[in-house]
Amino acid sequence: MLEVGVLEARLVVRSSHSLKDKRRVVRQIKDRVKARFNVSVAEVDDQDLWQSIVLGFAAVGSDSSQVAHELEEILRQLRIHPEAELVDHSLEML
Repeated sequence: MLEVGVLEARLVVRSSHSLKDKRRVVRQIKDRVKARFNVSVAEVDDQDLWQSIVLGFAAVGSDSSQVAHELEEILRQLRIHPEAELVDHSLEML
């Protein structure tokens, strides 16, 4: 059976003073996640706000516990990011 997990993460980059600063952090997060996890990731909201990042992650697999574990591990990585502070998230299994 196909299992789909969706994670939305809201982060703040307090040190960002421009969209260029923010985009550098977004690119860094996306590249790290794509290199380590088999998920899709996109910036899904607040594209024009220079201190706010909203990322969406989607994972697909045959085992819901594995999909959930992968998304939880992404959350753990976001919590320890040196430049972006995780302020809110939602995780849903479809």
